[in-house]
Amino acid sequence: MRILILGGGQVGASVAENLVSEGNDVTIVDQDSALLKLLQDKLDIRTVQGNAAQPAILQEAGIGEAEMLLALTRNDETNLVACALAEQRYNVPTRIARLRAADYVDGDTPVMRQFGVEHAICPEQIVTDNLLRVLAYPRALQVLDFAGGKVQLVVARAVAGGKLLGKPLRQLREDMPEADCRICAIYRKDKLVRPDGDTVIEADDEVFFIAARPDVAAMLNELRASEKPVRRVMIAGGGNIGYRLARMLSAKYEVKLIEHGSQRARWLAENLPKALVLHGEATDEGLLESENIDEMDVFCALTNDDEDNLMSTLLAKRMGARRVIALVNRSSYVDLLEGNRIDIVISPYLSTIGSILAHLRRGDVVAAQPVRRGAAEVMEVVIHGDEKTSSLVGCRLDAIDLPDGCSISAVIRGQQVLMAHHDLQLQAEDHVIFFVHGRHKVRQIEKLTQVKLGFF
Repeated sequence: MRILILGGGQVGASVAENLVSEGNDVTIVDQDSALLKLLQDKLDIRTVQGNAAQPAILQEAGIGEAEMLLALTRNDETNLVACALAEQRYNVPTRIARLRAADYVDGDTPVMRQFGVEHAICPEQIVTDNLLRVLAYPRALQVLDFAGGKVQLVVARAVAGGKLLGKPLRQLREDMPEADCRICAIYRKDKLVRPDGDTVIEADDEVFFIAARPDVAAMLNELRASEKPVRRVMIAGGGNIGYRLARMLSAKYEVKLIEHGSQRARWLAENLPKALVLHGEATDEGLLESENIDEMDVFCALTNDDEDNLMSTLLAKRMGARRVIALVNRSSYVDLLEGNRIDIVISPYLSTIGSILAHLRRGDVVAAQPVRRGAAEVMEVVIHGDEKTSSLVGCRLDAIDLPDGCSISAVIRGQQVLMAHHDLQLQAEDHVIFFVHGRHKVRQIEKLTQVKLGFF
């Protein structure tokens, strides 16, 4: 697919790297020539220097041949103008824009529609939503919503005290007779273990399971000893993400926010009346001690500096914070740190790419979310057709030939959430949740879910 990306910053560059790895033809437009040279040296892409809102620059970048426009600059107005030009002059089929201002997105007739924006993404809000879901389940590493929130995929590490530890998975039926869930995958020492009834859960296993929202807490009890709920949260960094998170949490939790900029700290104090805003550095040991870091249930480092986030979380953990979360942009850091001395590492890029992947996938893909730092993917696909035009409609799950390492985890049929047991028979319009180990196998899943020509 020919994809034109406007903006070569952290979000644009990370998205480009992902798209190039899947064989897409990518061009990036940015005003920073030095940044473009770095990207061109690193990735197999074409670059164009200039203002992404100017028609001449867009034409030079090949917008006339583009199949998708990703307007990801930091300027909302530039993104809106580019999408308007893409629709009105060049008829680009898919137009996605990064928009921060709620005024452009909210309302019955959003302003973004008038500018030809099909889908708006706000990386800061996406990261905030991910943090809120993780904080709702103190024992989870990652929580993803599917089917409008009816189903959640949860990643958790099995530790001593969990009821299921050392037992085969068939024990789940006895432990949870009223609930139904399915373990999609287990990663043991970074290797995939395909789960079946005889698989025994071991300490430090990274377990991926899917369940209807009301059953998630019960399943977490099987993997880890119960922990007290989150009540006190300290946030380092009062930028867009820190502010959004503090605003969402302060109605329910005791929130303290540390911001190093004096003017920004004053603004935060005025706009967060229910939170305690502190002017200082999150790496100041004296400040953390005076604010009782050892009593904090969660410490979130959300500044724009990866190193500051890492140092402050390590310091907070050493000083007694129960759980620490760091926002890290460099993907190489994510692999090294998560699950070691830092409990959770949040990657803005991985959070954002999920909002774009669904538009790249062939077939009726509702959602596509990367997991395990992008090594695997979870897809929600609506299947259409009948037994003649579909490879899936009318089939029992145990009769479907899936690529190695791929599985069907759950099926949403209307308002019903059905776990993927072997005798379940698929029907037209089912929402099917696939777990795909190895991103290169996504194309095989896409082919499997597409209807045959006779359907049309």
